[in-house]
Amino acid sequence: MDRRAFFATAAAAATTTLAAPAVSQSQWTLDPRFRAQRVAVRPGWTPGDIHVDPAMHHIYLIEEGDSAIRYGIAVGRDDLYVPGTFDVARKAEWPSWTPTRNMIEREPDLYAQFADGVPGGPDNPLGARALYLYRGGRDTYLRIHGTPQPWTIGSSVSSGCVRLLNDHIIDLYERVPTGTTAVLHA
Repeated sequence: MDRRAFFATAAAAATTTLAAPAVSQSQWTLDPRFRAQRVAVRPGWTPGDIHVDPAMHHIYLIEEGDSAIRYGIAVGRDDLYVPGTFDVARKAEWPSWTPTRNMIEREPDLYAQFADGVPGGPDNPLGARALYLYRGGRDTYLRIHGTPQPWTIGSSVSSGCVRLLNDHIIDLYERVPTGTTAVLHA
């Protein structure tokens, strides 16, 4: 099935906004199009799979009955977004984070100070939860994760990962088992 047809259907479908706790950020509100919503999708998508639409800044968890839960996301900037098909091979609550060697080489002023890692917690760049994406049994260092910077949702700013609001990644995390297929579309 043509992915564009899927996303066009999902975007135009009648939606139901899902309840989520308010994000406690003063002077900030989430654009309504990035709220968690249940949307209709065309038949043929595998329930349980995750699909990322980087152009629209949405991630979809496909459900039974030709529907999906759609969340707003931030994705990789410039040429750092890597499309492909991955497996969620690991999950972590309040994960620790260490920048990759490439991140440190690319932006040493930003990342070198964190070379020894950052423990999990509310200020950690991976936020409240992380889904670790593997390909062929190997860690790709790509993640679907929360963020302590909710105002980035709807933009292309990350070093390649897919970011969600912490409330949204907690919800997605609870719905997704390891072994789930995640497709990051071009």
